[in-house]
Amino acid sequence: MDWRNRKVLVTGGAGFLGSSLCHELAGRGARVTALDAFLFGGGAHMANLEGADVEFVRGDLREIDLRTFCEDAAVIFNLAAQTSHMGGQRDPLADIAINATAQLSLIHAAREAAPDAIVVHASSRQFYGRPRYLPVDENHPVAPPDSNGISKFAGEQFWMLENRIHHRPVVSLRLTNCYGPRQRVRDARQNFIGIWLRQALEGTPFEVWGGAQLRDLTYVDDVTRAFLLAAETPACHGGVFNVGGFPPASLTQIADTLVGLAGGGAGYVTREFPEDRARIDIGSYYADDRAFRAATGWAPTVPLEEGLRRSLDWYAPRLPAYI
Repeated sequence: MDWRNRKVLVTGGAGFLGSSLCHELAGRGARVTALDAFLFGGGAHMANLEGADVEFVRGDLREIDLRTFCEDAAVIFNLAAQTSHMGGQRDPLADIAINATAQLSLIHAAREAAPDAIVVHASSRQFYGRPRYLPVDENHPVAPPDSNGISKFAGEQFWMLENRIHHRPVVSLRLTNCYGPRQRVRDARQNFIGIWLRQALEGTPFEVWGGAQLRDLTYVDDVTRAFLLAAETPACHGGVFNVGGFPPASLTQIADTLVGLAGGGAGYVTREFPEDRARIDIGSYYADDRAFRAATGWAPTVPLEEGLRRSLDWYAPRLPAYI
């Protein structure tokens, strides 16, 4: 796809993945609107959009007239979400309002103002729950382990219904743990890698809960490329796809790699899961994403060690601004 002068809307555009996508799209000549509500505890940060030639709009999908921002859009990348597992558990009504009800507002606005727009929806591996088999493919049963998983699944299914009923080209990407520059690092609300990066740079020990669980992490540049390919590939439209990463590593292997790259520092300590977290832990997970690779030719290009090195290098001079 030639992105030059194409109008593109990115919801969640000041967040981790959304801002990275905005930078890439603007660099390709697209006319980008980044929409973000800056919800408390989310990943949005104004520094994330520094240097990107985009129009920024601060607004909540639940509260503003979205038709203006959808009008004539060629592509909508939908990354607006509440991502905190524990936040969803504490306030499931707010969680479902953001991740499901708000999606209906965007769907209806796009139906009126951008009936032909391609939509790429950021979804999650979370609602598979504790895997019954590994690797997990798209046919794995859905068994969300928490409120956040339920709300995300509902939001995804509203979009897929839009494809089935109104024939809109929609792609849903079920992402695994993503990491890299511009993610939230002040705490663990976005994912565990964020707080690990912060504490490794500060030279304080971070906590590894359990340690034997397997994860297939995906570096942000590879995620961004996956979103673009999903929009550009007609064979993807109407589909739900897992997006994984390189072969999985245990949490202790990831921690050892990070500590080595950070020069040792204070290292890490292992501990049992806190009781509230243990109830929603899914154990090991890694994706079978052969369907997406076959449709698009996508494959991750940044291995774990290189991705962690890039992340440390990026945050080292910027850490005060992100905490």
